[in-house]
Amino acid sequence: MGTRGPEVGVIGLGAMGMSFAYDMATQRDEATSVSVIHQALDLGVTLIDTADVYGPYTNEELLGRALTGRRDQAVIATKVGLESIDPTGGPGGSPLVTSNGRPEHVRAAIDASLRRLNTDHIDLYQLHRVDPDVPIEETWGAMAEAVTAGKALHLGLSEVTVEQIQRAHTIHPVTSVQSEFSLWTRDVQAEVLPHCQQHGIGLLPYSPLGRGFLVGRFTSFDELPQNDQRRRLPRFQQDNLRANLDIAAKVRAVADRTGATPAQIALTWLLTQGPHIVPIPGTKNPTYLADNAGAADLQLSIADLADLDAIQAPIGARY
Repeated sequence: MGTRGPEVGVIGLGAMGMSFAYDMATQRDEATSVSVIHQALDLGVTLIDTADVYGPYTNEELLGRALTGRRDQAVIATKVGLESIDPTGGPGGSPLVTSNGRPEHVRAAIDASLRRLNTDHIDLYQLHRVDPDVPIEETWGAMAEAVTAGKALHLGLSEVTVEQIQRAHTIHPVTSVQSEFSLWTRDVQAEVLPHCQQHGIGLLPYSPLGRGFLVGRFTSFDELPQNDQRRRLPRFQQDNLRANLDIAAKVRAVADRTGATPAQIALTWLLTQGPHIVPIPGTKNPTYLADNAGAADLQLSIADLADLDAIQAPIGARY
């Protein structure tokens, strides 16, 4: 993961959806989620990403229980910097959160995360979002204290600008940057990705499958489950979603002619975008997990990549 980060599997696992954002608590099956985490480790999917705000707190607790007896096989990535305002959610049912980058919050939060994760160290401790009311140097400095204390081994950022990366790096090395990056979200290609490549910083694309859209999982707004955060996102509103179906169709066309799945095509395209890229698709489904992991062995032709590069931008903003 970058030139200074830990060694991880080519594909990672985002654990958020096991506890948060895409369905109701009554629809979640912890036993299946634990089984998927174990399956991930067996497949070499060693980077597992969570955050204290997922749940809140319950996703870290789930991961801590799942890794009992297998902690040394996993690279745990968790985050700090967001707090839940209303876990029951606002319009659309998604939990509401706010930024908190105060140093005192960081110091308390990492100790709480260590307890929930049932571990004595976090492999990658990430700033979930920069708090606009707190200089990043103050937040990052408190996170660097955790490295000095042995509570965290590496530090990462999420959804940041190049300027913010540079400011943080003056305090402590930046191991990784996590950003939304996929065939329909390419903003990081302009500045953040080149900067990471130049400076040996790992890039962790989240939502690399377009929150399920790129694999053809949804063709209508009405197919989205109740309390699903995608119901609040502009790209998934009915008119936009209908207009965006052509994007998923083009991914499917490449998949059909290569004998791969759309998920594997989308993930493999990301892996070709530069070194040190580790996508972290989220799933709680064992079949989808194995499918995602298979992208590590796929190679695409120049023609396939050209067709994917030419896919149009989606209609609708990310948020």
